[in-house]
Amino acid sequence: MVYESLPRNVRILLLGEPGVGKTSLILSLVTEEFTEHVPPKAEEITIPADVTPEQVPTNIVDVCVAEQSLEQVGEEIEKAHVICIVFSVDRQETLSKIASYWLPFVRDNCPDHLRKPVILVGNKIDLIDYSVIDNIWDIAEEYPEVDRCIECSAKTLTNVSEMFYNAQKAVLHPICPIYSIDEQELTEKCKRALTRIFKICDLDGDGLLDDYEVTIFQRKCFDTPLQLQVLDEVKSVIAQNIAGGIENDCITVKGFIFLHCLFIQRGRNETTWTVLRKFGYDESLELTHSYLYANIKVPVGCTSELSYKGQQFLTQLFEKYDRDKDGMLNPTELKNVFSCCPRIPWHNLRYTVPTNEKGYLTLQGWMCRWTLMTLIDLQNTSAYLAYLGFNFLENESQKVAIHITREKKVDIAKKQSSRNVYQCHVIGPRSCGKTSICRSFLGIAHKKIKPHANERGDSNPENCCINTVAVYGQEKSLVLREIPLARVSDSLQPHEVTCDVACLVYDVGASRSFEYIARVYIKYFAESHIPVLIVGTKGDSLVARQEYMLQPEVFCAKYQLLAPQIFNIRENKHDVFVKLATMAAFPQFQAAWILFSKQRHLKHFASLSGENSSWWKAGIGVAAATMMGLLLIKIFSFQRR
Repeated sequence: MVYESLPRNVRILLLGEPGVGKTSLILSLVTEEFTEHVPPKAEEITIPADVTPEQVPTNIVDVCVAEQSLEQVGEEIEKAHVICIVFSVDRQETLSKIASYWLPFVRDNCPDHLRKPVILVGNKIDLIDYSVIDNIWDIAEEYPEVDRCIECSAKTLTNVSEMFYNAQKAVLHPICPIYSIDEQELTEKCKRALTRIFKICDLDGDGLLDDYEVTIFQRKCFDTPLQLQVLDEVKSVIAQNIAGGIENDCITVKGFIFLHCLFIQRGRNETTWTVLRKFGYDESLELTHSYLYANIKVPVGCTSELSYKGQQFLTQLFEKYDRDKDGMLNPTELKNVFSCCPRIPWHNLRYTVPTNEKGYLTLQGWMCRWTLMTLIDLQNTSAYLAYLGFNFLENESQKVAIHITREKKVDIAKKQSSRNVYQCHVIGPRSCGKTSICRSFLGIAHKKIKPHANERGDSNPENCCINTVAVYGQEKSLVLREIPLARVSDSLQPHEVTCDVACLVYDVGASRSFEYIARVYIKYFAESHIPVLIVGTKGDSLVARQEYMLQPEVFCAKYQLLAPQIFNIRENKHDVFVKLATMAAFPQFQAAWILFSKQRHLKHFASLSGENSSWWKAGIGVAAATMMGLLLIKIFSFQRR
């Protein structure tokens, strides 16, 4: 796919002194024969796209200074895409006027940042038997906008079509952004773009393009296979002209850049532009918006996850850059992964995803971080997938790397979730242990780790951490987000309430701690469909009686919640996270508990009824067993699907 939107048409303007043959060149192109009697000025001509080499409609505009004012000529310069300044090779004064008048006049009518490419055209070469090209190099050096110089003859039709073709090329494949005529080499921006392309095409990450990788590159860019004989000739040219361009019979990045420099020097800049556009670059050698940001809509109530293709690409990318094959990305390897991107997109990884003791990314941590970015910043995910070359092989766009989940209200209606990534909001008063729970989730609760040199000062600016949890044999990703509130009176915003499961945290040793989350539950969650788990932290400390109308156990019973989960970070109770993920994946889990709790209250009532208590007990037992059985059947049925 070519992401750069090429001009819908090319507008070519012919300038020059009277009598140099501007009108004759236009008529010779159109009629394919020379006309002895020509009008002072040709009418504007439109050449259809299907008869032009670049398949772009082309407008050709003639100028007659005897019939048009300078203001009118200036307006034509502003509208033109490329300007051909024609001189007569047998009249030196017409050549001299190019530098003394026409080029300055063109500049005066073009903003500095929008200089139009210029073609210098020497007409009437049928009248001389020598070339004048060497006489105009000084002009080209003084005026960088001069794209090329062409000698032609309207009378003999020599190079007439080539002249207009090169004018098209100057617009569609401009030389200035990719090549410095003064320095006779590629521009720095072009080198950076080609280096990124090389790294993407280097599928095994060894710093070399072998024959297979070159063949894949050729098919991607030009839709044609590359003959082995031609490839050998290309490698031979590189080896003969630049040291270090070939290693182990493979092309290095140095050789790859040299090859494109050679293309441009030989007038084949369209080859380099074809490659650049296939990899998303525009005329300024910036990646286009449409290349970076796939048009992916996430409806209200839905979320974004990585698809199988997205996960597969990222796994292969991890393995490509894990050069020492230790299952980790050390800082150097991580830097290499994103060397073709504007920057490394993440910081403070050790407080966000699973890492090893040194803070290096494991494959699990790598996938978790991409999963988190896909969930909370889909645009950034799309851009970085593009930077890293997701579209290089068979993928049309980043859309196939993303899966949009169904609407949450459908999950609630079906009492089971089809998602693989769940958001859990961790809410509680200050110093109640929210951060400790999140650190424990990553396995770093009691590890004092000094911040890495390239990390920001804040520990986790997104207030998020993510890890994987097994829910009935299926791997799910659970995102814990701390909701920072200082006082009971603080209000939660809608985005702070909306989640897949809420974890309300209190400190069992602080007597006023539970009141905070009790009020939060009643105000925000009691009437919602969001499952809630209450967790008491610091379970190894002395349990204090809560200064609230109901103690935690009684509160949970009243509101038909699971009993408070006592959490001790020294024991790192993973079952709390399993419960949270399970409640998010199966919203009916809490509903079943509510029904079971009702049966429990009925059982208590029956114990007061005297002689009929055995009948109550039997009925309650059957009802409870039936409810839990139905729940398990639904869960197992979901797993089979």
